Amino acid sequence: MPKIEVYNKEGKKTEEMELSDAVFAVAKNDRLVHQVYVAIASNKRQVLAHTKDRAERAGSGRKPWKQKGTGNARVGSVRSPLWKKGGIIFGPNKERNFTQKINKKMNQKAIKIMLSSKLKEKNLVVLDKINLAEKKTKEFTKILKNLKLTGTTLIGFSEKEMDLRLYARNIEKSKNIMASQLSVWDMLNSKNLLLSKDSIEYLEEKYK
Repeated sequence: MPKIEVYNKEGKKTEEMELSDAVFAVAKNDRLVHQVYVAIASNKRQVLAHTKDRAERAGSGRKPWKQKGTGNARVGSVRSPLWKKGGIIFGPNKERNFTQKINKKMNQKAIKIMLSSKLKEKNLVVLDKINLAEKKTKEFTKILKNLKLTGTTLIGFSEKEMDLRLYARNIEKSKNIMASQLSVWDMLNSKNLLLSKDSIEYLEEKYK
């Protein structure tokens, strides 16, 4: 059973906590994690590129000239893709769909793999509880400084700590999220993961 040191907001070790094998000792599987990450990225993708086909182009529907007798090539519309300012053939359009379905069990397994990786790489930090003497951003910044966290930090809040998210949102190189919404995307995009004992217990219950 893996263990982790628990710190207080002054950055001092207070105890050692045992973690669940089922959540924090899961074997590495880069292929699965990559698959889930790509699916999340695809689901976040916005369809911006859009070209107009001949039906969307402005212009008269009238035939520019008669079919025969002018010496010109046959043409039916000024919106023809062959003409300047005509429609675009096979261009990107807003109807494209990049969404990918993520199997629930795959997503849960990938989250457990990431939690286990954060623990093995010593990038998981546990606080005894997240509380502030003063409800100010600078107080939360002090906690991160006392814990000597370098690089980007993802802070996971339990339901009890929800109100404190407000004071962590503007800290440089940090992002906060509810522990219930923890994802592979957020963990891979952050070096450190900071959780309270409450959040750890919640995750162990959820992913056991």
